Amino acid sequence: MKTMHTAVLGVLLASAIPLASASAAEPPNVSRSGIPYRPDSDAAGPADVVAPIRARRPGGKLLNLDRMLLNSPAFAQAWNTMFGTIRQKLAVPAKLRELAIMSIGVLNHADYEWFQHEGEFLKAGGTKEQLAALKNASAALKDSKHFDEAELATLALTSEMTRNIEVKPATMKRIRAVLPDEQVVELIGTIAGYNMVSRFAVATGLEPEAS
Repeated sequence: MKTMHTAVLGVLLASAIPLASASAAEPPNVSRSGIPYRPDSDAAGPADVVAPIRARRPGGKLLNLDRMLLNSPAFAQAWNTMFGTIRQKLAVPAKLRELAIMSIGVLNHADYEWFQHEGEFLKAGGTKEQLAALKNASAALKDSKHFDEAELATLALTSEMTRNIEVKPATMKRIRAVLPDEQVVELIGTIAGYNMVSRFAVATGLEPEAS
């Protein structure tokens, strides 16, 4: 009887191991804040809302950000339109856009934002040395070794908008000296928008996606 009990227990334990491993590989269902993620399936939300979001994602896979936003399909739809425009339709240089986003990630302690955009910054022409320098936000503002004048002006604008809201006249003059007003307005809008992203990500407790 004891031998049979041991054998049955062994079978149960062995069958449980693959189930635990498979579960660990699944995306989380609930964020750190306790707010649930929508599933990455047909049940994510209305098809006319989800399809344009999937179209902007590699392989059509929803990010945890998308799965959180889809708790409110109307908000998710408006968000996708706004950030699709910021990322795909503006004239401001992609490197400056991504530089501002990475800086916001540091200033607002938004790890999810940094995680999502580190590769985007490198694809836009940024370097790993610049990423390392950005980790010290205050020092980066004066780091002419790693950043040119347009980049330093972008960092100054980002820092003041994020930390102080108000932008100094000298900083505005500086950024307008390196970018046309169209791109200055776009950069200001990008910084404002990604401050919203960082605050949303931190408050909702978004976790980086599993690789």
